[in-house]
Amino acid sequence: MNKRYLILFTIMFSHALLGATLHRGLGPEPDSLDIHQAQGLPAIQILREIREGLTSFDAAGNIIPGVAASWKIDEEGRLYRFKLRNNARWSNGDTVTAEDFVRAWQRALSPATLARTASLLAPVVNAQEAMVGTTEPADIGIRAPSSDTLEIRLDTATPWFLEVLAHPVSYPLHADIPDQPSQAVVNGAFMIDQLTMHALIRLKKNPEFHAAESVSLDTVDYLPIEDPSSELSRYRAGELEITETIPAGRHDWLETYLPDELQVNPYIGSFWLGLNLKREPFAGNPKLRRALSLAVDRRIIARLVVGAGELPAWSIVPPRMGRYQPQAFEGSDLEQQSREMEAKRLYREAGYPSGTPLNIELRYNTSSQHRKIALAVSSMWRQVLGVNTDLVNEEWKVFVNSRRQGTLTQVFRGGWIADYADPTSFLDLFRSNNELNTTFYANESFDRLMDQAMVLEGSERIERLQRAETQLMKDMPVIPLYFYVSRHMVKSTVTGFEPNVRDIHLSRYLEVENPNP
Repeated sequence: MNKRYLILFTIMFSHALLGATLHRGLGPEPDSLDIHQAQGLPAIQILREIREGLTSFDAAGNIIPGVAASWKIDEEGRLYRFKLRNNARWSNGDTVTAEDFVRAWQRALSPATLARTASLLAPVVNAQEAMVGTTEPADIGIRAPSSDTLEIRLDTATPWFLEVLAHPVSYPLHADIPDQPSQAVVNGAFMIDQLTMHALIRLKKNPEFHAAESVSLDTVDYLPIEDPSSELSRYRAGELEITETIPAGRHDWLETYLPDELQVNPYIGSFWLGLNLKREPFAGNPKLRRALSLAVDRRIIARLVVGAGELPAWSIVPPRMGRYQPQAFEGSDLEQQSREMEAKRLYREAGYPSGTPLNIELRYNTSSQHRKIALAVSSMWRQVLGVNTDLVNEEWKVFVNSRRQGTLTQVFRGGWIADYADPTSFLDLFRSNNELNTTFYANESFDRLMDQAMVLEGSERIERLQRAETQLMKDMPVIPLYFYVSRHMVKSTVTGFEPNVRDIHLSRYLEVENPNP
């Protein structure tokens, strides 16, 4: 048989064996599949597919029971009692127990682990002390009275806590923890079948999942594709049924020619540029930071550079956060020409008179859209202030490490998608002791306001949070650019894809027609 036809036959036969298979774009390669090291959206997406916490999400992005069959909340919202499902199983058939959660949370809050998102568990009794090593992880407020009963005690009532329990940092861990996270037993709807770096993450249905009978797909193929233009090309070639995003500048074309497949919806996320405050030239120079922010025309970034319905951002916290009113930075209410005049004044006062340009680096992870944004911002800085900007492009994992270390970064691509629908999901990132604080912002007044908000409720709590954001926008450790919308291409053969503000679309709810054309 001709070698070419043999290869084609092998691929077709392989797909026939797979049964119902969905092909999805993932964006960049996951930074880690360890539940306590993962922080990027691609990693969290995969972890949500292969693991499950006490709570989970339905197809519309609402919180539903996960491993927990039921729960009660007592003592004014500070004590949670969970009853676990009697059919919750690990992929090797072992029962998921309350001890598996205790083990995982103690590991997450151990200083030796340095869990990237451990701060999400901060409301738990003794969690913050455990993170800094002043108490033992065994003393945190989680206990297992029996194998199917779990109790969690909080320092203060936390309205969004059930959402935290659906985040990977709160997932259980089996007693046997392998060196390679991809080889671990899991408890989600799917488990890893094949992992080829930069090419494919193949998930297969987990027969031990408690709701396996409701899962239509046999296999989900996630393709890591960093460049949105390449992803769209592969989608149009039939290699994908769902894309992770769409390329910048293609929204209008797609809306005209593929309107039934284009999905653009509101999303609780912010995009910004981070400034490294522990290095020159930004350390101790808020006027320079404000000058750079005022010089950027956000309306051009949102409308022409990104161009898919995004809103210009004047704050860190996006809209649609209940009664909370985002606190815009000073000067956001001016016309762009007036903002630029103020930027020039602050730039001179920051130590850069005419003929003495600032030279800085702007880092971003590999993406055609991120490059376009970086080019646009650097052009605005040069035109308004005379700043010379070197653009540095890094592969995702290298970029994440550079941003976290802070030894090389000056300006860097940043942003956040809410882990839960509350302003603290954004503001907590800037606490001085937060592992994810890659700007190295440290302000005692800000920390104090955030601490006060933790023990307050209602309008008093919102008032403290708004004051904290006001302080943050005055200090300007980041330059807000725009608020996200979710953007996907979804084939008409896919059913069960429901738009939601969290942009969470678990494959367990999806079906695909004609899986092997």
